[in-house]
Amino acid sequence: MRIRILKVISMLMASFLALIGYYFLSINYNFTIPCFFHFITGLYCPGCGTTRLIFSLLNGHISDAYNYNRLVFILFPFIIIYFIYRVYLYIFDKKDEIICRIPNIYFYLLLFVVIVFGVLRNINTFSYLKP
Repeated sequence: MRIRILKVISMLMASFLALIGYYFLSINYNFTIPCFFHFITGLYCPGCGTTRLIFSLLNGHISDAYNYNRLVFILFPFIIIYFIYRVYLYIFDKKDEIICRIPNIYFYLLLFVVIVFGVLRNINTFSYLKP
């Protein structure tokens, strides 16, 4: 268990350092990783604006974060809870007893919502969904 905790801590530290490095490059040198879907098609994918959302949250600009990607903003607490749950399972070497009980229809529903969000944000009537 101790080795697993050290692995998790090292991965979290590496991720944190990468995020801070990327943030530094973004602020000082305007370095950003482009969305390849948007670059190729000119359309916004469901994830467009997520990096700006995270940077806005780090700066405490909640309303800006919400405007960059409303769907990810709403799902963010669930993503964090799911991540913590998966780390817990890994550290204590337990089997997944919660997620496997959730009927697949909920995952299909989430996929449907993501696809609809991706389509709607590219329609001019819903221009407020664009990042």
